[in-house]
Amino acid sequence: MNQKRLIIAISGASGIVYGQRLLQVLQATPIETHLVVSKSAERTLGYELDISLAELQSLADHVYPVKDIGAAIASGSFPTMGMIVAPCSVRTMSEIACGTTTTLLTRAADVVLKERKKLILMVRESPLHLGHLRTMTALTEMGAIIAPPVPAFYNRPQTIDELVNHSVGRVLDLLDIDVALVQRWGIDVG
Repeated sequence: MNQKRLIIAISGASGIVYGQRLLQVLQATPIETHLVVSKSAERTLGYELDISLAELQSLADHVYPVKDIGAAIASGSFPTMGMIVAPCSVRTMSEIACGTTTTLLTRAADVVLKERKKLILMVRESPLHLGHLRTMTALTEMGAIIAPPVPAFYNRPQTIDELVNHSVGRVLDLLDIDVALVQRWGIDVG
């Protein structure tokens, strides 16, 4: 039970770089990463990043096929710190909210919620309609954390990497994981 494990899920929304960066920075920590990538994310990967699926998967300690409902992360008896879905599509968010567990990604999220662990969804959609907002409310009431990757400008970012790092660092803050990516207001800036 002393092993720290974190599930990283990547859905098909734009922003695969957030999942990639999470895996990259967690490699320098003692946290064991468990990755599941949706079929839509596999397609989006080809549009957004110049790496193969195998290269993305090589950043994780353990990788599961999205259809493997019998994987360790599908069980509440497999201890984890929680799960981050980065990015999180509205479809994935909606399936999680409804308890629709058609893939390992949504089943693992459902397990994290039922085990009262932290489920963090980096929802990538804008603008939002009332249905999206109601789904986010339902998930929040269930214990999930909705954490869209919203850039900060008080730290005067000069590159896309700096914007990505800040969002990733703030999400990891929610799990009390400090990987020194965030310039903190009142400490480093301001």
